[in-house]
Amino acid sequence: MIDEFAKDTLHARLRRDRTALLWKLDGLSEYDARRPLTATGTNLLGLVKHVAGVEARYFGEVFDRPSPEQLPRWQDHDGSDLWATEDETRDQIIEAYRRIWEHSDATIDELALDAPGHVPWWPEPHHGTNLFAIMIHVLGETNRHAGHADILREGVDGRTGMRPEHETRIDEEARAAYRAKLEQAAGSAASITA
Repeated sequence: MIDEFAKDTLHARLRRDRTALLWKLDGLSEYDARRPLTATGTNLLGLVKHVAGVEARYFGEVFDRPSPEQLPRWQDHDGSDLWATEDETRDQIIEAYRRIWEHSDATIDELALDAPGHVPWWPEPHHGTNLFAIMIHVLGETNRHAGHADILREGVDGRTGMRPEHETRIDEEARAAYRAKLEQAAGSAASITA
């Protein structure tokens, strides 16, 4: 009984975080969805593409249930899952992610939490795992990248929140005053400890 509760709870949170991640693309131009927003090139559409690949591998290959999407071999990972090429559309990436959701959801629904899996890209002796551990891992990855997306989206147009009903936009004057307050506190703390 606790297994089904745990599985349902983790699955519901994964669904919530998938939706939150996709919502970060709503209303953005192609340029803003794709442009590098950090020194390392992190971008919103790339985060979605990356999380889709993570989910496809963990709920597919790990349980010998190959993904419906074409993925490079895990040994050949070259970082191309972190950005969208010119010939990949936003809709293609989003639709592929949604098909991966369906495949992942089927894996989660059909397997017990203690169903064994094998992660060949994890170091020995941690190759062996189970559905529970993979659900925790993928939920953590999805949540982490949805958080990245939240910060990136705030930098693009000030939009924050986990879901549309929680969206907040801080007016520029209030934002500037709040930021100045934090800057002053950081400066004061630095001078005390120096």
